[in-house]
Amino acid sequence: MIVARVLGNIWATKKHPSLNKLKLLLVQALDPLTGQLAGDIKCAVDSCFGAGPGDCVLIVDEGSAARKILCDPKAPVRTIVCGIVDAASNAKTAAKYH
Repeated sequence: MIVARVLGNIWATKKHPSLNKLKLLLVQALDPLTGQLAGDIKCAVDSCFGAGPGDCVLIVDEGSAARKILCDPKAPVRTIVCGIVDAASNAKTAAKYH
């Protein structure tokens, strides 16, 4: 799992049937030591958490795990939101995640 920040939403008028009713988000990983954005921006699916821009989330960036979470072995998904971060316990970085 990766801690990431939601940067924005993606809207698509046509998409694969497996993605119908799923929210598409732009996310970017956070450096665990500094809390700063790091790495590439990715498209992630949010199936039930209701994450939005500015939220700190947990993502899984591995296709088979994402498809298992969706219970759809044929979904064209690699990255999925699997939680919203409420707090972090590392005293040095906790404040930087929010």
